[in-house]
Amino acid sequence: MQETRQKPTCRIVRAEKTYGGKQGFDYFEGIAAETVGSQGICMHLLTIPPGAKAKAHKHDTHETAIYVLSGKAIMYWGEKLENLMETVAGDMVYIPADVPHLPINNSSEPVTAIIARTDPSEQESVTLLPELEALVE
Repeated sequence: MQETRQKPTCRIVRAEKTYGGKQGFDYFEGIAAETVGSQGICMHLLTIPPGAKAKAHKHDTHETAIYVLSGKAIMYWGEKLENLMETVAGDMVYIPADVPHLPINNSSEPVTAIIARTDPSEQESVTLLPELEALVE
């Protein structure tokens, strides 16, 4: 029996549907293996409400790139979340593979960002790190 493969095609994904991520936020569906059949990347839109905090996590073997569209937030990162980074609109953030991190919107305005990762299945490489939660106020 011969396997038939569909020819790759260009696709549009509108940020209309959301899904709940393991990290504790709702993400707008975007480019991923599940939505368009991508094989090496995913990209989606995230809005973090005022006062919201993610769960400590890392992305196994996958790099992350973030572009902050609006708002400002902080992110703890490192093996014990010992480093602190402040981000504002226009910033580009790089997170190496396997680096624990925990973003927080400690402002009174929403933060919106585009997130791209080298994992085509957006939630597959997410590893939660609950033992690090108490290290961040």
